[in-house]
Amino acid sequence: EVQLQASGGGLVQAGGSLRLSCAASGFTFRNYAIGWFRQAPGKAREGVSCISGVDGSTYYADSVKGRFTISSDNAKNTAYLQMNSLKPEDTAVYYCAAWWVTGAVSRLVFDFLPVEYWGQGTQVTVSS
Repeated sequence: EVQLQASGGGLVQAGGSLRLSCAASGFTFRNYAIGWFRQAPGKAREGVSCISGVDGSTYYADSVKGRFTISSDNAKNTAYLQMNSLKPEDTAVYYCAAWWVTGAVSRLVFDFLPVEYWGQGTQVTVSS
C-alpha cells in the first residue's frame, strides 16, 4: 500500500522551531520529489518546499527561504522540513506530497506536476 505518513507540527511561539517529517512507504523515494504545501484559513494553498529524490535539488518558496530547510533520508524513505525562525504567518495546515520526477525540482513542480500521493495534513500554529 502506498502511503505518506506525516508527523510533527504543533504550537510554537514566534521565533521558535518545528520539524515536520514525511515517511513514504510502498514506493521508491529516489524516483520522486517530496515536499510540502500549506494552507491557512481563507488563503490559497501554497507550495512551500520540495526535494528531488533523483538529484537532491531543492526548491523553497520566497516566503520561507532562509528559514526552512528540506532534507531527505533515502534509506529511510523519509523527508524532513526543518522550520526555524517561525512567524505567525507560517500558521497553516501543512500537507506533504509526492510527485514523480526525472531530475531537478523547481517551482514548476508545484505549478504544473500532478501530485501522485498525499499525506495527511498537520497543523502548525505560531503564536505571536
